[in-house]
Amino acid sequence: MDDSIRAFKKNLSGLIRLPRRLSQRIDAFLDPRIGKLFHYPPRPLAIPHYYKTAVKKTERLPIAVVTPSYNSNRYLEETVRSVIDQEYPQLQYVVQDGGSDDGTVEILKKYQDTIFYWESRPDNGQSQAINLGFQKTHGDIMAYLNADDLLLPGSLQYICNYFVKHPDVDVVYGHRILIDSDSNEIGRWVMPPHCHYTITWHDFIPQETLFWRRSLWEKTGARIDETKQFAMDWELIMRFREAGARFVRLPRFLGAFRVHDDMKSIKNLDTIGVDEMNQLRKQYRSPELSDQELEGYIRKYLQKHIILDKLFKLGFLRY
Repeated sequence: MDDSIRAFKKNLSGLIRLPRRLSQRIDAFLDPRIGKLFHYPPRPLAIPHYYKTAVKKTERLPIAVVTPSYNSNRYLEETVRSVIDQEYPQLQYVVQDGGSDDGTVEILKKYQDTIFYWESRPDNGQSQAINLGFQKTHGDIMAYLNADDLLLPGSLQYICNYFVKHPDVDVVYGHRILIDSDSNEIGRWVMPPHCHYTITWHDFIPQETLFWRRSLWEKTGARIDETKQFAMDWELIMRFREAGARFVRLPRFLGAFRVHDDMKSIKNLDTIGVDEMNQLRKQYRSPELSDQELEGYIRKYLQKHIILDKLFKLGFLRY
């Protein structure tokens, strides 16, 4: 828990003796929810109706989306449908499968008339699969969506509209919905405005909501780091930052991140994940900033999140 939040709670308890149940409720109310993968019992996924009715601009930028997959047949069809059901006319959707033997190929054949390209052959893992997929595209805007996550309705048109209107912006991302293995909603991450320094220490950016310009991709090496098995998205984000990219957090839920027992984020976090994240912190941290200064940015970032999260929960903010 953030030290500033602990201090606030301590000061509050020093001023007035609170009943234990009330104290527990205050603790829960003041805890940041980004970083946590379960917020409340499963409930039906709620998507506002207006998400599906984004205003269409005359200019439609080609968007390339790659899904790397391997033995993901349980979730893959829903992932594919979340992309193609956007009915975005300039979509280049590629599924790069690592040679699955679980029925994945049958799913891809089912949708081959609406998928830009698909292939199933052995590869060296998720990062190489993403690179192989992007090599088959030329879209001006790029993103990758893992085979168990979802793109929310209307997201592609919304993102296109923003990039057309803001030619000076290079990278965008949005808020995240958490879903379980049955696609029920179990939480939401309401993200604060982007902070360059916070991502030096923690990668809070929801990967399934991340989109960037191809010009930036080519400027920074046109590749995902294939030596990374866990933090490849953070490494890419840091390269973008070092290249001077302008990031914007959009005021909208753009994707759904699936939480399940077999997900890599859980299975490899304490081993490969910790090692790769520590490597990136050492490589990209700002040398002119002390640990205290970096912690200060994180503290302010989490405080902004808590405020926005509570305003959203109370209905004062609409995303």
